[in-house]
Amino acid sequence: MLIRIVAILFPLFAITALGYLVGRRTRPDLSHANKLNMDVFVPALVFAALANKEFRIADFVPLTLATLVVVIGSGLAAWALARASGMATKTLVPPIMFNNCGNLGLPLAVLAFGEMALAPAVVMFMVSNLLHFSFGAWLLDHRISLWTVWKVPSVLATLAGLAVGIAAIEIWPPLMIAIRMLGDISIPLMLFALGVRLADSRIDAVGAGLFAALARPLVGMALAWGVMQFFDLPPREQALLLVFGALPPAVLNYIFAERYHQEPGKVASMVLLGNLAALIFLPVALALVLD
Repeated sequence: MLIRIVAILFPLFAITALGYLVGRRTRPDLSHANKLNMDVFVPALVFAALANKEFRIADFVPLTLATLVVVIGSGLAAWALARASGMATKTLVPPIMFNNCGNLGLPLAVLAFGEMALAPAVVMFMVSNLLHFSFGAWLLDHRISLWTVWKVPSVLATLAGLAVGIAAIEIWPPLMIAIRMLGDISIPLMLFALGVRLADSRIDAVGAGLFAALARPLVGMALAWGVMQFFDLPPREQALLLVFGALPPAVLNYIFAERYHQEPGKVASMVLLGNLAALIFLPVALALVLD
C-alpha cells in the first residue's frame, strides 16, 4: 500500500518540486503561461471531459450536491474558527473553504483512480471554481458583481461541454483529439506553476499558516465523511470526495488576497504550509480510500 501511495503522489510532487527549484534559481515569469493555462488549456480539459459521449450530467447530481455541502460547510467552519481565534474572517475563510482541486486535485484523481475519474473530478473542480470566482471574490470585495463569474473561460467551457453532452452532439474526432491535446498541457503546467508560485511565497505568519494548514484538511475530511453518510455515492466518488476534503488551500487564495489587499502575507503562509502539509494528509486520505 505504501509503495502504491508513493507511486501515485511522486509524479505530482516531483513536477511541483521541479517548479519550486526552477522558481528559486531563475525566477521565471509565468504570468503569460498561467493566463494561457486558465484561458485555453484548462477550459479545453474541462470541455473534453464534459463533452464526452459517455458523460451524463444526471449521474453526477449527487456528487455535485455533496461537493457543494463540503465547500460551503468548510466556509462555515472556517467562519466559526476565525471568530473563535480572533483572526479576520476574510483572511481565514477562503484558504479553508477553497482547496487546491485544480493543481493537485485533477492530476491526483487520474493517477489514483484512472482516466474514468477525470469527469467526476472536473465536476468537483467546477463546483469549487464557480463558488471561488463568485462568492470568494465577493467576500473580499462586496462591490464585485457575482455575475462576472460567467465571464471566466473555464465556466464558459463547462456550459459548452454540458450543452454538447446533453444534446448528444458528436464532435468531429480529429477536432476532439486537438481539444484533448490542449487539455493535456494543463495538468503538468499547473503543477509546475504551483512549484514556481510556492518559491515566491514567504512564511510571514507561522502560527496562522500552521493553523490553516491543519484546519483545511481536517475540516474537509470530516465534512466529506459526514456527507457520505447522507449521499448515496458510488465507491469511486466517495473516495474522490474524501481526497477532495484532504486537499490543501488553493494558490488562487493568495492571488485573490494580494489583489484585494487582504493580509496577503498571512494567506501566503497558509498556502505554503498547507501545501507542505499535503505531504502528510494526502497519503493518509489515499490510505483510507485505496483497496
